Amino acid sequence: MDRALNSDPVITAGTEGRFQRWRNCIGFWLLGLCNNFAYVVMLSAAHDILQKQESQNTTAPTPAPNGTHIEIRNSSSRYDCNPVSTAAVLLADILPTLIIKFTAPFYIHKVPYGFRVLVCFFTAVISFLVVSFSSTIWMSITGVVFASISSGLGELSFLSLSVFFSRDVLSGWGSGTGAAGVAGAFLYSAFTQAGLTPQVTLWIMLVVPVILAVSYFFLLVFPPSFPQWRRDEVGHGSSRRANSQERRPLIEEETDTDEDSEPSPEEQDNCTGHALFLLTEGHHIGPLTFTDQIYIIKGLLKFIFPLSVVYFAEYFINQGLLELLYFPESPLSHAEQYRWYQTLYQIGVFASRTSLVCFKIRKIFIMSLLQCVNAVLLGFAVYYQFLHYPWVVFIIVLYEGLLGGAAYVNTFYFIREETTERDREFAMAAASVGDSLGIALSVAVSFPVHQYFCSL
Repeated sequence: MDRALNSDPVITAGTEGRFQRWRNCIGFWLLGLCNNFAYVVMLSAAHDILQKQESQNTTAPTPAPNGTHIEIRNSSSRYDCNPVSTAAVLLADILPTLIIKFTAPFYIHKVPYGFRVLVCFFTAVISFLVVSFSSTIWMSITGVVFASISSGLGELSFLSLSVFFSRDVLSGWGSGTGAAGVAGAFLYSAFTQAGLTPQVTLWIMLVVPVILAVSYFFLLVFPPSFPQWRRDEVGHGSSRRANSQERRPLIEEETDTDEDSEPSPEEQDNCTGHALFLLTEGHHIGPLTFTDQIYIIKGLLKFIFPLSVVYFAEYFINQGLLELLYFPESPLSHAEQYRWYQTLYQIGVFASRTSLVCFKIRKIFIMSLLQCVNAVLLGFAVYYQFLHYPWVVFIIVLYEGLLGGAAYVNTFYFIREETTERDREFAMAAASVGDSLGIALSVAVSFPVHQYFCSL
């Protein structure tokens, strides 16, 4: 029986099959790392350059009698607020990604994967160069926009690409994207702390998109008929089954392709039931029509909505509340406390996105509820100031990162498992909007909340 091109390739028990599997897992780990790494580094650099440019365009700080400069803060507020708004950078950071993820699933299948990766490569390079040579705030924001385009298109494309390989590559992708936050923030801070300017640091980081391109074109082992530079005219996903008279249920396909593990009875029931439901609802062999795509999206809402809620609460905490959780009695300065918040959050994300190889969590909505509890708890902590030690917030932020990373990687794992092979490539791309939608909504809410607290 013909194999579907975007289903799991047959992996033999021999040495070659295992070697290819490891190559693909490492390749997707590097793709996840590079796709998000440039994004993290670019945003950090844009913040630095934006701060420098704003300081050049404002009145110089008032010198103290001893010649030092006084840092001007909002002394009328009971919170230690930063008067410099970064709303423009954050919007440039998320809006291009959100637009791409909302629209691209309906047309991106017409663009071969090889061309998509080249676009990601060139937009990442442009973003580094634009920000490194920027002389105005709008040049910096333009560089962030290019980084957002690269990251958004890359995430959507690589998640869709994963359906052409064994399910193991999702673990590699999730772990790589989690590692990007930790590695990106650490290396950028290390280079600048060592005395390098943000401009020189960005030039060094040009190696990141190069690694992304090398990982894709030279490390991954593609199926023989993979459409690298062309797409068949019969349409999105249909060439994979042109010679088949019927689609097999997902559970049969997966058990053929992963000899090292067998799905649990619960997974069999979920996958078989969902596949049979789709088959009996009138889905047929051939290209996905717009009606088919809308139908698939409706079925994905049970995944997209909980993921959006998780990221809404998560980024509301990170962008709206954490800066306000300052403990003057601590030996750590405000900046050091905030850096530890972000570092522990990224460590939590990395750990949970790597956890897919150990366990899976099907009920994503539970993580949504728990993340909302975190947001409410920290919101009350900001308003009533009943927390007195930063280590309590450290624990909560680490836990927040664990919830967010687990929600992301488990969402896409079960989307892959519970959609039929004809719909799977589109489903992975369409569901990628979930986290970006939550982040965008959190940006819209967190800044008014931040301004409210700073006015108290």
